[in-house]
Amino acid sequence: MSRSWFESVVSCRHPHAVFTLLLFSLASLLAMPASAARGLPDFTDLVEDNADAVVNISTTQAPSAQGRRLPFNQRQFEQLPEFFQDFFGGHGAPFGRGPGQSAPRQSMGSGFIVSSDGYVLTNNHVVEGADEIVVRLSDRRELNATLVGTDPRSDLAVLKINDGDDLPVVQIGRSSDLKTGEWVLAIGSPFGFDYTATAGIVSALGRSLPSENYVPFIQTDVAINPGNSGGPLFNLDGEVVGINSQIYTRSGGFMGVSFAIPIDDAMNVFRQLRDSGSVSRGWLGVLIQEVNRDLAESFGLSRPRGALVAEVMPGSPAERAGLRAGDIVLAYEDDEISLSSDLPPMVGRTPVGESAILDVLRGGDRIELEVTIGQLPDEGGSSTGAPAQGSSTAPLGLVIESLPEKLRNDLGIDGGVVVTDVGRGAALDAGIRPRDVITEINRQPVTSVSEFRSAISDLPQGKAVSVRVIRQGRAIYLVMKP
Repeated sequence: MSRSWFESVVSCRHPHAVFTLLLFSLASLLAMPASAARGLPDFTDLVEDNADAVVNISTTQAPSAQGRRLPFNQRQFEQLPEFFQDFFGGHGAPFGRGPGQSAPRQSMGSGFIVSSDGYVLTNNHVVEGADEIVVRLSDRRELNATLVGTDPRSDLAVLKINDGDDLPVVQIGRSSDLKTGEWVLAIGSPFGFDYTATAGIVSALGRSLPSENYVPFIQTDVAINPGNSGGPLFNLDGEVVGINSQIYTRSGGFMGVSFAIPIDDAMNVFRQLRDSGSVSRGWLGVLIQEVNRDLAESFGLSRPRGALVAEVMPGSPAERAGLRAGDIVLAYEDDEISLSSDLPPMVGRTPVGESAILDVLRGGDRIELEVTIGQLPDEGGSSTGAPAQGSSTAPLGLVIESLPEKLRNDLGIDGGVVVTDVGRGAALDAGIRPRDVITEINRQPVTSVSEFRSAISDLPQGKAVSVRVIRQGRAIYLVMKP
């Protein structure tokens, strides 16, 4: 109770008035829901209104050589603690089978119905490799489903319930309206426990994970475990704002950090898979990296921001638009880029063939470039080569040599110098390593040993300068302080 309320009771000297105040306050407290009295949201109506549209998904694969019957797919199984691995599929466990004995492989996950005629959204890893898919509804009906299409890049899959008609559906919200600290609730089947509700808050937005650069994940502290994958994440209005997909764990179980695919991105994928069976994404054709404090200083930025272009791919939309290595993309279509991970989802959501305006920092000047977005191709490999002869000792602790013609052709560059050894000094501190190919220092191109020597002769002492290197076929920027 507040201090002002207490003081008002104490200051009232008439006993009947004090008694009346106490009765009124007690009646008010009793009339309030328990959750409201504690200042917490009440999720009961939300769960009752939406549970019918959440489904349990089980899949069966053809017998494998090992023949172990797992209640989760391999990705989910590997996240389980050792005890559960032994129980569900370990050697000699109740559900385990000996070598050479064949059995169907099963997995389990969650999903939700997005249309009354039976379209279901879930994770790709829930149904990956499945020969049979069964969807179980809240009324315990089990219906076969057909796989409409999958998108491994976003870990999404679309199913169609066979003979589905007049089914309950969820209400789709807008993940772009989410705010950090907002309450959210998940419904799913962790460890096979159907229709489990767990709640928490949005911990962060726009998270980029190493496995996927085109999905700006929603980070929450909602308890998510194997079996929750593919289930919906609701806001307090009962709208789906995300699809629970991944957890960060060192134990195999929930550790307070889980990730959901934003529903805005998921519905874009859903519509493409439903209508055409495949997904196309916008493509710029650059390799980018984060701008840290030292890089910001070396490029003349007042603070770290933007996406630093480390490499422009030949024949890409970026090359045709005039984008160069060393440019920093500060905004895309007037949307500011704070972290480099902000750029790929923006480009990916842009329809192929449309134009976009890039706000670019180049040589200390702000310029605008118009680029026509291409279609993201299949991922390809990159080639590397070995250094050749003719080494020359240089300052900064580096031993370098001219770039062999074969390596130059393999990398598709005009020139550079190859690092053959790194001793103590500024280069080692900057992270330069043997076999790196240096193509630029302090924004000056380096195509030969002589240009390298010229570039380092004028380096400012004690000030951060950028160094562009190609390492294992990929260009990155490092910061060196001579």
